[in-house]
Amino acid sequence: MTDKTSDSGGEFEREPVSENALLGQSKFWGMYAGEHAAGTEFMIGPLFLSAGASLQDLLIGLLLGNILAVLTWRFLVAPIAIAKRMTLYYQLERITGGSLVKLYNFINGVLFCFLAGAMITVSASAVGIPFGIDYAVPEAMFGLGAPSFTGLVVLVGIVIAIVAAAGYSTVARFANIAAPWMIGIFAACGIVSMAQMGATDWSTISEGKWWTDAIDFVQSKDGEKSFPFWQIVVFAWLCNGAMHFGMADLSIFRFAKSRNAGWAPSIGMFLGHYMAWIAAALLLAAQIKLSQDHAANPGALAWGALGWTGILCVVIAGWTTANPTIYRAGLAFQAMIPKSSRTVMTLVAGAVATVAGAFPNLSAQLLGFVGTYGTVLGPMGAVIFVDFWLMKKFGLEDEYSTKTNQSISIPVLVAWLLPVSVGLYLIFWQGIFAAYAVVPCWIACGVIYLVLSKMTQTKVDAKGAES
Repeated sequence: MTDKTSDSGGEFEREPVSENALLGQSKFWGMYAGEHAAGTEFMIGPLFLSAGASLQDLLIGLLLGNILAVLTWRFLVAPIAIAKRMTLYYQLERITGGSLVKLYNFINGVLFCFLAGAMITVSASAVGIPFGIDYAVPEAMFGLGAPSFTGLVVLVGIVIAIVAAAGYSTVARFANIAAPWMIGIFAACGIVSMAQMGATDWSTISEGKWWTDAIDFVQSKDGEKSFPFWQIVVFAWLCNGAMHFGMADLSIFRFAKSRNAGWAPSIGMFLGHYMAWIAAALLLAAQIKLSQDHAANPGALAWGALGWTGILCVVIAGWTTANPTIYRAGLAFQAMIPKSSRTVMTLVAGAVATVAGAFPNLSAQLLGFVGTYGTVLGPMGAVIFVDFWLMKKFGLEDEYSTKTNQSISIPVLVAWLLPVSVGLYLIFWQGIFAAYAVVPCWIACGVIYLVLSKMTQTKVDAKGAES
């Protein structure tokens, strides 16, 4: 929806969506179902088991975290989207100034490329199974896999970039056809895995020995780890922090007829980030029981449960995430250079994503990456929240940069970079779990933006001049 209008060169890119362009709720439920039951689930689900999460904590923690995520979309994002009906980028530009929003777009585009790169790795891992191409994660963060696997990543990346460059309608058609089928395959993966482990009756399932045995095996190989209840809750809540706390989905809900469209992410959360994550974790538990192999190779996991159907699902699931992600990265890059071709910028994004996908260890860091992604981009959502709800209540001007023709808002720049710098320091130098930094950075950014605006704003007359 968002990308279609952006791509069309002028439809609501820099103006509120008109009444006759609003969409019914079914459009949003379908989009979120496809967006969040995708390739990343094959990577994230097994990581819970590898990290030592107990089955009870996983079942309840994911439930609570996903409920919080849905509530955040509904009550934080949807009201502002319906009131303003602008893209995230245009709304930010009016608050932050044109130059600062270009910096945001660049960072946003690069992070999108790394996410898409992980999905290219996932797809290549599955494509390589029939050809005997080995997928192995090297110890070095920027270590390449086998030459044959790197070549496969390049081929997969080229195909995905070409599809993304063809435009949003091609990307959306591809995802909409694949989504219902993929959800069924995810469910089948979980059911088959339970059968492979002999967990076919209530007493065996409730005892959970098949799960604890798998964790014990992994930890005997990799050392003891833990992934406690509240860490699971926070991860499930904030793994899409850039979309809800960061307000990226303002661009989606601006087309909604009512705030109730904000409930639509629930289908993606409970089919993708609950059922599919658990099913993907069960794939690894079954593989460990059957072959004592604890490598979380998405292609091999799906092959072990469903054969060729599983391979096809991993390939398509990776593509349905990578295609729109590369497309969005291309849009972000194009916004920095308005006269550039969207097709060219999408191909550039595809090239960056392919390079990222050639380093398998990057995709193995998804649990930390999505938290870091939310820490960096999420605080800009606090700027929008404060500007919309609080500025006038404190006697201040909203959208101050637009009213004063500023290209960079210093209060926004400081409010964004200061807490993000602290958050990144805590993540990379002090080792805190990345998702823990999202909410504190968001709150700090909003408070700093409000205080600095109070200190620096001057009155603006009707013609926009400061006095």
